[in-house]
Amino acid sequence: MDKRVVLAVAGSGKTSHIIDNISEDSRALIVTYTDNNYKNIKSRIIDKVGFIPLGVRVKTYFNFIYAFCFKPLLGNKIKSKGINWNIPPAFTLKLKRSSPKFYLDGHGRLYHNRIAKLLDQCNMMKEVSERVEKYFDLVCFDEVQDFGGHDFNFICKLSPKIESLLLVGDFFQHTFDTSRDGNVNSNIHKNIDTYTRKLTQAGYALDTDLLSHSYRCSPTTCSFVYQNTGIQIESHRDDETIIQFVQSATLAEEIYFDEDIVKLFFRDSKRYNGFTENWGATKGLDCFLDVCVVLNATTLQHYKKCKLHELAPQTKNKFYVACTRAKRNIFFVPESLYKHHKQ
Repeated sequence: MDKRVVLAVAGSGKTSHIIDNISEDSRALIVTYTDNNYKNIKSRIIDKVGFIPLGVRVKTYFNFIYAFCFKPLLGNKIKSKGINWNIPPAFTLKLKRSSPKFYLDGHGRLYHNRIAKLLDQCNMMKEVSERVEKYFDLVCFDEVQDFGGHDFNFICKLSPKIESLLLVGDFFQHTFDTSRDGNVNSNIHKNIDTYTRKLTQAGYALDTDLLSHSYRCSPTTCSFVYQNTGIQIESHRDDETIIQFVQSATLAEEIYFDEDIVKLFFRDSKRYNGFTENWGATKGLDCFLDVCVVLNATTLQHYKKCKLHELAPQTKNKFYVACTRAKRNIFFVPESLYKHHKQ
C-alpha cells in the first residue's frame, strides 16, 4: 500500500508525474479541482496513450464526491436534486450534524461544502474506500492544496488499503478552499508545517524533493520569488531571463497592446480589453512566454518596500501563481498606468 503526498513547485512537472503512471491497461482515478486542470490532464493522457483508456477516469472533485460517492451509496436514502454551490446560511451551523437541514437546502439540493461531511456522518467512509478499491488501483488527487474544510478530512480518511493513493499539489498555490465551513480546518493553510503534519498524521508519507525544481521557470524567476516572498522554488534550467519594473507609460502601452504578452491583474481582468486574466485564474496554465504582472496598489507598495513576503497569504499565493506562469520574462506594471483602459 502506497499512501503519499508529493509537494510540488510551479512548473515542476506535476501533471507529467501523474501521467507517467498511466498506460493502456491502467485502472486509475485522477481527481482534480479546476476545470483548467481537468481539461489539461485529459489532453495529456490522450497525447501519451492516444485515447482515454477504459479503466481510467478523470473527474472534477465535486463530480467525484457527488456522482461516484454520494449517489450510489446514499442516493436512495437521501433524495437530492443536485448541488447548491452557495455558502450555507449561517443559522445552519447551529443545527445538529444529524439534521438533514444541515446538508440540504429548501429545494432539496446538497450544499457543496458538506457532501463529504454527510458521507462521514452516515458512516460511509468504509464503503467509499471499498467502492474506490473495486474499480481503481491508482487514485490521485491533484491540486490537493485547495482541499479544505470537510473535503480535507475526506481525503485524510480514505482507506490505506487502496493500492496506490497519491496526493499532489503546491501548497503555495492555495488560492481558495473547496469547502470552507465555519471553523472546520480553517487554520490548515496558515503555514506549511501545520498542513503537512495533518497529512502525515493521516498516514501519508511526505515527499518534498521529487518535484522541488521547476522546468517552466528560469533561475532568475525562481530566485526573485524566493528572495521576495520566501517561497522555496528552484529551477532545472541554467539560463537567465529578464525581470523588469516598468515606470514608463510608453513602454507600459507597448506591453499592453502586445498580443504575445498576457496581462495578469489581481482582479477585474475582464474589465480590460485584450489578452488579460486574473492572477489566480491562471493556475494550472502553462502556455505563456513573457508575462506582465499588473501590480495593484497594495502589492505595489509592498514591492517598492521589498516587503512582498508580508502580503496577506492569499494575495501572496496569487502573486506567486502569476509570476510562475512565465517561461521567459516578467514585466511588473503599476495598475495606475492602465487605469484609462478599464471599462
